[in-house]
Amino acid sequence: MRTFITSAALATALLGGSVAPAVAAPAAANGPGVFITNGDRVHISSTPPRTASAHAWWTHVSGPGTKAKVTIWLQMKSGTKWHSVAKNAKNLKSGNGGSARRVVARKKCANQNKRQWRTMIDVDLIGVADSPEKVYTKSVTVKCGV
Repeated sequence: MRTFITSAALATALLGGSVAPAVAAPAAANGPGVFITNGDRVHISSTPPRTASAHAWWTHVSGPGTKAKVTIWLQMKSGTKWHSVAKNAKNLKSGNGGSARRVVARKKCANQNKRQWRTMIDVDLIGVADSPEKVYTKSVTVKCGV
């Protein structure tokens, strides 16, 4: 199941909240830009070996920036703390999450113990100053311990 994760800017616009927008800072005379940070929930990969897997991508809304470095951290909860167990990054054009325009993080399961998982995603527009915020996907219980 995919979860649509937005930057704070779009969340504010859609939900009427008071979170500061995730807007790219002005680049010369180009003005600010807006983009959406997207990711799916952690799941067991359909391709062997058994791994916890998640994807991240971005969608351009307005302003400068046609490529971004998208970084995803796969995180597992241990006790009360979240620990990053895998990381991957890729320079991507804006897209809808199709296989050519997304980055994947995977971690091989050592057992089938139920654990809480989530991802942290950062989108950095290439050549454009943007906010340092990161987005977290909703945590899910997956039968995958490491």
